[in-house]
Amino acid sequence: MTSIAIGRTAETRRHEAVVAGVIGNVLEWYDFAVYGYLVPVISQLFFPDANAYKSLLTTLAVFGVGFVMRPVGAVFFGILGDRYGRRRALSAVIFLMALATLGVGLLPTYAQAGLLGPVLLVAARLLQGLSAGGEWGGSTAYIVEFAAQGRRGYVGSWQQVSVGAGFLLGSLAALLLNRLMAHEALLAWGWRIPFLLGILVGLVGAWLRWRLDDTPKYAELEQRHAVARTPLIETLTKFPRQTLLAFGLTLHNTVAYYIALVYIPTWFVTEAKLPSATALLVSTVSLFTFILLVPFTGALSDRVGRRPMLIASCLGYIALTYPLFLEASSGELAWCFTLQLVLVVFLALYAGAAPAAYAEIFPTRIRYTALSVGYNAAVAIFGGFAGYIATRLIEITGYRLAPTAYVILAAVISLLILLRTRETAFLPLE
Repeated sequence: MTSIAIGRTAETRRHEAVVAGVIGNVLEWYDFAVYGYLVPVISQLFFPDANAYKSLLTTLAVFGVGFVMRPVGAVFFGILGDRYGRRRALSAVIFLMALATLGVGLLPTYAQAGLLGPVLLVAARLLQGLSAGGEWGGSTAYIVEFAAQGRRGYVGSWQQVSVGAGFLLGSLAALLLNRLMAHEALLAWGWRIPFLLGILVGLVGAWLRWRLDDTPKYAELEQRHAVARTPLIETLTKFPRQTLLAFGLTLHNTVAYYIALVYIPTWFVTEAKLPSATALLVSTVSLFTFILLVPFTGALSDRVGRRPMLIASCLGYIALTYPLFLEASSGELAWCFTLQLVLVVFLALYAGAAPAAYAEIFPTRIRYTALSVGYNAAVAIFGGFAGYIATRLIEITGYRLAPTAYVILAAVISLLILLRTRETAFLPLE
């Protein structure tokens, strides 16, 4: 009878931890996504220029600037999480994101303050990037460490569900603004609303996370006095190959994610000539589909392994990206919807299996730091600037399908790495 009660207590703690971790992650990524979905508006307010491409490029570059700080956030919050516990690090992460997002909503525009407005916007994006650098790896480590053997793929997939849900909330906020407000009102003050809500988001998320327990795996380390004192040094000296592996696996993951879910709505407007509200509606439906699919692909990876899912995603992008972009460039709504939906389905194969696959590479004592560094270094270089690179490729070549080369190349590199990587789904978590 006692063992049953203990089992129920452990299962309840596991469920509560995963739910709270996921909700916190949703709120964190809502803050981060709002900027991405309001790029066309922000470009007019902070970087006005007679050349629309130049204005758009500058705005996308500032979106990418936030990613430059992600490796710094990965190191800072990774060390904090490995030395002092996941709970403290993740609580600090979400509160910092909320403050930075609130700051964006209070900024003066270029018309109001000249260059000061764009400078402050860059500063706020840097703080958002610092926070995001500590979020993905930390929440992944936290959720997967709570998962039972044979369930890591399913439980870990909720990390990506929560990221998608955060982006969905950001997309919905942008969609509602475009649908319900006149364009003049949106430019005058409406764009500030989703950013100002960031402080409420942060307070709720920080409160949820502060109430969490640390993971059983981390608690075991504390009881044995085996917590890493210098997790970054240990990562770089003892696990360099695994860290580089996480970097390589992230190439396809991050390029596909930020092109398929963040950049494509902009491409629909600028290249396929869809109305902004229509582009956002297509993106919102695709995001919702992504969120529904990911738990199933995560659970499937527990049965068939991580590698088949990850490899299938890479192959799908290699084979289908160019022809789908080609058809969607006609501007027909049906083809635009097909493009994003198909890419989202193949992205879901990767997203469902990836969190557990990343966590299984590293031991618990340095997992937060090592996972964050390997993942965020790739995201900073290839993911955050994906929209900028895609737009720049179009400007240089004059070919609106040029971004497909970038997407396909990232998928090829990750595929070659995966073909030389062992399966970890059926091994105990170190």
